[in-house]
Amino acid sequence: MRSRFVSWAVLLLAAGPLAGPASASFRVCNQTLDLLNVAVGTPAEDGFGTEGWWVVTANSCSEIIRHELESRFIYLFATDVYGQSIVAGAEPMCVGRDEFRILGTDDCYLRGYSKADFKEIDTFSSKDWTVYVTR
Repeated sequence: MRSRFVSWAVLLLAAGPLAGPASASFRVCNQTLDLLNVAVGTPAEDGFGTEGWWVVTANSCSEIIRHELESRFIYLFATDVYGQSIVAGAEPMCVGRDEFRILGTDDCYLRGYSKADFKEIDTFSSKDWTVYVTR
């Protein structure tokens, strides 16, 4: 019995390096019973931009940014299905009604968007970060 356990342990250790490198990303884990609509704000080449909406179901995680993080700060805004803010902060940025990618954070209403107050998330310059949303 012991030799069988040792054989499995060696096999699992040997297979580890074959799995490849871990992918870096920014994930949001929804630890509520509500469905979340999520938007993020990040620095862009031509200024600052926002993007959304990702749907994160109850008790699940979603990969929002699928590459190594390039900025120390990511900005996050989330609502429930009724439009009530679940994650909000003090950084005003633009959001769209449907799927959106918006460059710039000024004159939201004049450009046909809404304004939302995003929460600043300090990733401490990590290349990989997960935010856990609770009520």
